[in-house]
Amino acid sequence: MNRLMLYTVLVMILYCCTMKESRAQQAPFHRGVNLTNWFQASGAREVQYTKYSKQDFSNIRSLGFDVIRLPINLHYMTGGEPDYILDDLFLENLHRVADWAEELQIHLIFDNHTFSVENDTDPNVGMILNKVWKQMAMQFADRSEYIYYEVLNEPHGIADAVWNNIQQSVVDTIRQYDSIHYIVIGPAGWNSYNNLSAMPFYEDEKLIYTFHFYDPFLFTHQGASWVSPSMEDVENIPFPYGADSMPARPQVYAGTWVGNLYDSYPASGTVQKVRDLIDIAVQFREQRHVPIYCGEFGVYQPTSQETHRINWYRTTGQYLDSMDIAWTMWDYHGGFGLFEENSNGLFEHDLNIPLLEALGMNIPEQTEYIKSPDSTGYVLYDDYLSSLVNEASYTDGILDYYSTEGPNNGKYCMHWTGASRYMAIVFDLRPDRDLSRLVDENYALDMMIKGNDPAISIQIRFLDSKTNDPDDLPWRMGTDVNQAMVNFDNEWHHLYIPLKSLTEKGAWYADTWYDPRGDFNWAEVDRLEIVPEQKELGTNHLWFDNIHITNMDTAQVNPRVSFRNTSTEEPFHVSVYPNPAGTFLRVTSNTPELMDATLHDLSGRYWKHARFTGTLEMDLSGILPGLYILTVADPAGRAIRRKVIISGQ
Repeated sequence: MNRLMLYTVLVMILYCCTMKESRAQQAPFHRGVNLTNWFQASGAREVQYTKYSKQDFSNIRSLGFDVIRLPINLHYMTGGEPDYILDDLFLENLHRVADWAEELQIHLIFDNHTFSVENDTDPNVGMILNKVWKQMAMQFADRSEYIYYEVLNEPHGIADAVWNNIQQSVVDTIRQYDSIHYIVIGPAGWNSYNNLSAMPFYEDEKLIYTFHFYDPFLFTHQGASWVSPSMEDVENIPFPYGADSMPARPQVYAGTWVGNLYDSYPASGTVQKVRDLIDIAVQFREQRHVPIYCGEFGVYQPTSQETHRINWYRTTGQYLDSMDIAWTMWDYHGGFGLFEENSNGLFEHDLNIPLLEALGMNIPEQTEYIKSPDSTGYVLYDDYLSSLVNEASYTDGILDYYSTEGPNNGKYCMHWTGASRYMAIVFDLRPDRDLSRLVDENYALDMMIKGNDPAISIQIRFLDSKTNDPDDLPWRMGTDVNQAMVNFDNEWHHLYIPLKSLTEKGAWYADTWYDPRGDFNWAEVDRLEIVPEQKELGTNHLWFDNIHITNMDTAQVNPRVSFRNTSTEEPFHVSVYPNPAGTFLRVTSNTPELMDATLHDLSGRYWKHARFTGTLEMDLSGILPGLYILTVADPAGRAIRRKVIISGQ
């Protein structure tokens, strides 16, 4: 081989090695968004699975994004300790989301966002992580490479070495069941770029190293109420820093870390400083030859000036792109989102075009949203909440949107118990609706309802929108539902309430009650509420199914699913011992069938789930003392509930 040929071969080898190394340092995706406040619920049965659809994924793809990070309160999607079994309802719907991503060729990151700002990461969290990720890996191992696993969002208050060992254990667990998919791993210290260097040399070749970027923090988090001290008094911070436009530091921050951020802002609030800090992650990549990815970055919208917010996104997004760093901005809808502030968040009407331009995304055509009177009825709940509804309920009891306890139709019904007075099931209509035409055309609110006590009393009401007019109030239009209207006898009943028959109920605003004065506006309906207005629901139970706005009074009770479960007419016998219980609870059924037993607290969080025949001995160790609800159901969906007091001793 002559010198020229040898030189050529060496150059080609060097080129191939360089290209291989370059590819190894880049994630398989480029730019995307966090789809927040969807799977971030306190239980699998509280997720509004219809909040987003395949069309939303298609819309996101059309903007030029190729990756979605999906934050999931993964530990809450289980039956709790000791086994942390993932809920079947959650898995069914998560697979459906994965279907959309694969069909549209969007990379999808399952981000374990079981995360608390207030609480440090538990050094024993590895026990839970290994159990949930083992199941996730078993579930999704056969999926395409568009699916990714992210071990845990922003571990903090935990030593780097401790967290690194936990993370290695989780990676090893996943690899026992799935060798195909990339795993996103990150450092302690809130996934800080400063902590990347403290991570070990993980040997797995399909890892992506993530970091988050919110610098300068004084700018990106101005107005944030979730930090301590609260930054709600921080506002109008410029980016980049300018002496003439910089507001004075509020006195409340003197001597605090927020005050220190004001003092250092002339140096931290510059374009060059943003680049310098991102370069810390770049240097890590170059030293380790591993792919890196910025999983979160953004600016809180409500109290930042839009021009300066756009400047920051342009600076940060363009520099990440120039450094070949993949990213997912925080977030899509939400306080850091891609839509105009105080808008309906509608894709065709409300996108923040200057922000998209600053990030170099595609710009879809936008039109002005013009609300017109609804001309047809629609479904609010039928197995799932309608996509026209935003779930906004507030309750201290158990609210299950996916109860299988003998729904009147379909697979599920809604079940509610344990609620105090004034708690509410809330169907937040999005956007606000004009029902004036439907009122004139004799439409009605139509539903199936069932209760277990004749003394139950609730109010069902619409609320109109509170405008900027100080004289305008969120007026209520509704009716009281009690024994005079429905026999709460553990049987389904058809409730058909003409909208014209509703009466104005007054308004509550700014801790003040206002008597009715005829100002309710059917053209500006904000929400529908179901409220125990007169007295608490307490230990009584309510079920709802097939909630519609319709002009067809044709719905019928399905007698096949009606059953009684009062103390004198229970579908089967269940006994529990002891009660109050200490470290165990013995559950006995008089049927030979395989039964389901579920223990949850009054907030709806599931603590225990087991299947048994005959007798079950339930281990209660580790469960906090208090009042719990034990539900035992047979294969037909018939259920019995028992209140259980756990003493913890």
